[in-house]
Amino acid sequence: MTKILIIEDNDNIRENVVEILELSGYEVFAEANGKKGVETALKIVPDLVLCDIMMPELDGYGVLHILHKHPETQATPVIFLTAKAERADIRKGMELGVDDYLTKPFDDIELLRAIEARLKKKELQQLFYGQSAENLNAAISKEDGLVKLKEIMLDRSTRHYKKNQYIHYEGDHVLGIYYIISGKVKTVKLTQDGRELITGVYKENDYLDISILFSNDTYNDATIALEDTFLSFLPTEHLDKLLFLYPDVGAKFIKILANDMREKEERLLQIAYMSVRKRIAQGIVHLLKQHSSNGTSIKFSRDDLAAFSGTSPETVSRTLSDFKEEGLIEKTSSTIHILNLEKLSRIKN
Repeated sequence: MTKILIIEDNDNIRENVVEILELSGYEVFAEANGKKGVETALKIVPDLVLCDIMMPELDGYGVLHILHKHPETQATPVIFLTAKAERADIRKGMELGVDDYLTKPFDDIELLRAIEARLKKKELQQLFYGQSAENLNAAISKEDGLVKLKEIMLDRSTRHYKKNQYIHYEGDHVLGIYYIISGKVKTVKLTQDGRELITGVYKENDYLDISILFSNDTYNDATIALEDTFLSFLPTEHLDKLLFLYPDVGAKFIKILANDMREKEERLLQIAYMSVRKRIAQGIVHLLKQHSSNGTSIKFSRDDLAAFSGTSPETVSRTLSDFKEEGLIEKTSSTIHILNLEKLSRIKN
């Protein structure tokens, strides 16, 4: 049930509004002064607040200022109830972020229409962004912000990408960050002769394009679905606000980015200094540890394994045949079954 809080020091107006709203099916809470009203708002987190401006102890402007300072109520719609509607008062309220004004005396229809309009706007914002701003802020402010962020992104609208479908191209402008709900994707760069080099492989629960934390430029690689994949998307402007307000989440993103950079550096060193046989073995071991569902096999095409190892598909085919003859793997279609992981890991350079 929708919760509405009314903060009004006039007993007759307060009781009349409570009666009208309860008859209209709302769950109503009422307080007679601003200080009590703020305490109740932070306790119940209402869907909307009706607040008188001129009150003892704490006036309406003070109530609005305090509510906007708390993550759980900063996006709660507030409608001022005022006996006067002078331009200076309206201007002050708008600068503080009030959503609407009702000038006393107002009738039942005016009251209900103003409430319905503000609740409808809030609902549309939640549908558009997938989760209300106050819930996003409240969740991220908890101890484990990254876990809560995942929960929020799971509640957002999802985007479905089929196998081999591009999620974005190299050179596209960065618009936000993706979270993988299910499936698997790869990031790739094309060489000057048109060959593909896989720069990363990401699975369920991974974030894509963490580098946007430090750059609002364009993508330096393309992202392609390796299988049917569902993604959630967080726009850059929301991510910027989140990181500004909650450095705990930013620190965790930096840790993810640092691990990703370290992994890419190791792979570049492998490509530069390891033999093809060693690179392919290390690629299989890495994919097994990071992306295997059963711990004994990986589903990766010959072309993708070649792009991941920095070699040609023909070389991958010959090397996999050698591994099979040595009793290290078995291969069926695009699935590689590892028979001797320890020996595969220790292949000499």
